Amino acid sequence: MMGKVVPPIQDKDTHRRAGRDALDRPLVKRFYEKAAVSEKEGLYAVELDGRPVRTPSRSPLAVPSPALARGLCDEWTGQEEWVDPDAMPLNKLANTVLDRVSLHMDEVRNAVLEFAGSDLLCYRAEAPVELAQKQADAWDPVLAWLKEKFGAEFKTGVGIAHVAQPEGATRIIDGHLKKLSAFELAPLHVMTSLTGSLFLALAMDDGMLSPEQAWDAAHVDEDWQIAQWGGDEEAQDRREGRLKELRSAMRFLDLYRS
Repeated sequence: MMGKVVPPIQDKDTHRRAGRDALDRPLVKRFYEKAAVSEKEGLYAVELDGRPVRTPSRSPLAVPSPALARGLCDEWTGQEEWVDPDAMPLNKLANTVLDRVSLHMDEVRNAVLEFAGSDLLCYRAEAPVELAQKQADAWDPVLAWLKEKFGAEFKTGVGIAHVAQPEGATRIIDGHLKKLSAFELAPLHVMTSLTGSLFLALAMDDGMLSPEQAWDAAHVDEDWQIAQWGGDEEAQDRREGRLKELRSAMRFLDLYRS
């Protein structure tokens, strides 16, 4: 069972739309010679030929982290004949932070927190036994880590019937989320939405899991079905695209904090 997501970033498609800048229209030719980073009053802005890049809401694309700014700049530098927003995931997420998340922190935080009440890791299969064991192997260490890291203990159940979680555990996670900046909350929201699990996203954020490990844990059930009945090439392509988004969100977070 996956948590419910509410505005302002409703799902991965909304995230894509919100994050695209003014160039998000049929591809345009590269119109600049050089991308660079400038610093002013503790913010690092991306400039194209000396002119500031702006978000869809016309704010300067400026961030408080020099490493993240360089990552944004590198994406502009890496564009060739055509400017392709889909090849600029860091810029898309930065636009989302500046235009939406920073203005709706409580809403985004509550959207993320909703997953704690119905997190993927808390809903287990009763049968077949092999699947139940694979779930336990992938998910139990994360729940144990949550208890050790935060002192938050969450219950598990069998099937899809709602599992009521202790208010104290959810309150602890809420307290942690309230400490995050918009530049941390936005990628965490993306990672939570893509995996269906706030707990996996928190484990990635802490370094307990790599994006690849979290992705595998999020797809235990799906991988089981594929092993039994075979997969679909189109579905696999979509899955690989979402994994790429997950890696980009984690890279955004790492750059912001470095």
